[in-house]
Amino acid sequence: MPKQETSKTPLQPGRVLDLKPGKYSDGHPLDEVQYLECKLILKPDRFTSAKVFHEYGELVGRAAKQFDIGFSTKGVVLKPEIREVLFLDTADFRLYNSAFILRRRIAYENGFPVSDPEMVFKFRHPDMQKTAELDVRPNIAGNYRIKFKAEALPLKDQLGGYRLLFSHNVELNLSQMPELDHTSLPKLGEVFPCLSGLKKSKAEKVEYVNHTIVEEVLQDLGVLDFGKEVTADCNLALWRERGMQRPLCGEFAFQCKFKRRDDLHDKAIERVKQFFITLQQAGHDWLSLGTTKTGLVYRLKGNPPQAHE
Repeated sequence: MPKQETSKTPLQPGRVLDLKPGKYSDGHPLDEVQYLECKLILKPDRFTSAKVFHEYGELVGRAAKQFDIGFSTKGVVLKPEIREVLFLDTADFRLYNSAFILRRRIAYENGFPVSDPEMVFKFRHPDMQKTAELDVRPNIAGNYRIKFKAEALPLKDQLGGYRLLFSHNVELNLSQMPELDHTSLPKLGEVFPCLSGLKKSKAEKVEYVNHTIVEEVLQDLGVLDFGKEVTADCNLALWRERGMQRPLCGEFAFQCKFKRRDDLHDKAIERVKQFFITLQQAGHDWLSLGTTKTGLVYRLKGNPPQAHE
């Protein structure tokens, strides 16, 4: 088994949550991190049937048991959800190269869409302060949700550690966006003002990244309980290219939500860290290092962009 390495970025509340005071242009205080999400990208070759979700769930249970972490599968049914995911960007990947991600997602049931398409716009960067200071709020009259996450990923080249990215997201249903040309970069800049500086001409368009639509097969696995009221829903997803049905990757993820810094206790966070590292090593033959789901889609046709991931 690979030797365990120590992360250079301690996963501690003070490091994750301490922001320099600041405000956006309208006087609204900076958003603070309210989610800690841990992600493992998995090799796609194991995903040959639905039973793989159960197999990985058993691995999660064994890793949790080592540290007396609760893992409840109550109510979980082996019935994966199907969602369609696509990314929008300019031909030269100007959004992604500037640390922006624009994604559309639609849920399906029995072969048909079951909800309003969801738009997610995010700024993702390793610098927490810079990420917080980027105002992602849309210029719309409708409803939207802001999520500011600390995302823990494995180190790019070895097991047993982690690195942090910070993701400042806005989520909204497509019906909440103005009726305009959603392929026009200048028009999108009117909805998301922080994009306005990227346009080079009034006629610029965004398109599906690498002309690819992703089919996401998502299975809930259960709830992890790290103690001190720190719990996390966890799930496993398979991403594959729609049409060719070519598998791209799997992803195991679990997410803790909190309102205040005091909600994150050192003992619980230490358990999160131990579990994340142990799961990497226990499932090292599943793991794919050095990328993200978004990064894989952007690299499908060569000429990789310059990511901030």
